[in-house]
Amino acid sequence: MFFRKKGWLRKKYDHKLLEQLEHNKNSWLNQKALLEKSLDPSDDIIIHAKIAEAKYFYLFKEAKKRKIRIKTF
Repeated sequence: MFFRKKGWLRKKYDHKLLEQLEHNKNSWLNQKALLEKSLDPSDDIIIHAKIAEAKYFYLFKEAKKRKIRIKTF
């Protein structure tokens, strides 16, 4: 009786995790492209790129741990 919402909540938060993963992937790729296009990147740009990369890979590992799969039709 108390555990009926477990599947529904898991799907909800898995979807939210996938959205955050996609957002952080785009952010990381944008920061990486900016870093590659810069002639003399400042320390601030380098730090932001590394933070974006760390966030993306953390969420990626979490999705892998939870065995989330993206369904394509």
